Amino acid sequence: MKRAEFRHLETLRVRWAEVDLQKIVFNGHYLMYVDTAVAGYWRALALPYHETMEQLQGDLYVRKATLEYEGSARYDERLEVGIRCTRIGNSSMVFAAAVFRGEQALVHGELVYVFADPHTQTSRPVPAPLREWLQAFEAGERMVEVQLGHWATQHSAAMALRTSVFATEQGIAAELMSDAHDADALHALAVNRAGLAVGSGRLVSLPDGVGKIGRMAVAGGVRGAGVGGQLLQALIQAGRERGLSELVLHAQTSAEGFYRRAGWQAAGAVFEEAGVPHQTMRLSLG
Repeated sequence: MKRAEFRHLETLRVRWAEVDLQKIVFNGHYLMYVDTAVAGYWRALALPYHETMEQLQGDLYVRKATLEYEGSARYDERLEVGIRCTRIGNSSMVFAAAVFRGEQALVHGELVYVFADPHTQTSRPVPAPLREWLQAFEAGERMVEVQLGHWATQHSAAMALRTSVFATEQGIAAELMSDAHDADALHALAVNRAGLAVGSGRLVSLPDGVGKIGRMAVAGGVRGAGVGGQLLQALIQAGRERGLSELVLHAQTSAEGFYRRAGWQAAGAVFEEAGVPHQTMRLSLG
């Protein structure tokens, strides 16, 4: 089993508590590593697990889990856990799993899940949409579409995301969720294969060929899956098409690294906005 066979790889480090008296990872912990990677797999599909299963009116139950051991990991080693859907039957789905140290497969195995009624735990056929989403992901397709539009059509989904991220998670006052710029801004909405909005942002045109990107919000269940990057690139491209020469944004300092990796530069000192430390960042479109 090779690392390149997996589209999704979850990165982990071996913790002290996971090492046994032989100074290697205790065998039972590898199943926990695989389960952690399965959660990451759903995140990579941009499908928040609980919301997705509720929409499909079912849930997934493990029928069988098998592991084969070929090597041992040790304390503080960096591991990657690959997950791949290999077969979808009538009501069951088979996933291959492997734990890699570099290119070496230390452990590999298989998980068999059954799609079932969450109340009776009796099996049901795998829904056609779920089958399609899994096949699309394994084929290398994008799992999120960024839709550009106006406040009149996007406000409901955008406000739900802002409320979840800014008000509920961060404790920012509800009255700050929207402002007068929303009416004239270009809005971007990231929509997953299930039709659920999982990210939003906006572009406001300012004087002198400057645009301001803001209100970037990504649902917690899909963070780290590239949704924010797709939103940001769509808004940057929209700025170029509008003939803007520069873009500016106020980044929460916890997200500064995300914008730096996308080519943005910090400008000025850190300041507080809505009770949260922010850093002004700029991107030249020239």
